[in-house]
Amino acid sequence: MRVALICIDKPGHLAVRQENRAAHLAHIEASGVVEMAGPFLDGGAMCGSLVVLNVETFDAAREWAAADPYAKAGLFESVDIREWKKVIG
Repeated sequence: MRVALICIDKPGHLAVRQENRAAHLAHIEASGVVEMAGPFLDGGAMCGSLVVLNVETFDAAREWAAADPYAKAGLFESVDIREWKKVIG
């Protein structure tokens, strides 16, 4: 199943994002379940993340999100986890 994580950063937390970016990217690489991912931008500055996972269960998506170094560092104001169906692309 595909699951989309829509993560919005806390205001003023760009430094937290930058400090944890390498660990976040390593988590993506090591997990093997990320189909696509990238930051949301506000005037060119990163302010959130969209991550599409291909996982067996919704719980696996929750576990992936909880283990994300960005989440562990307290970067996100909100994380919305939704089942998603790929139609185009």
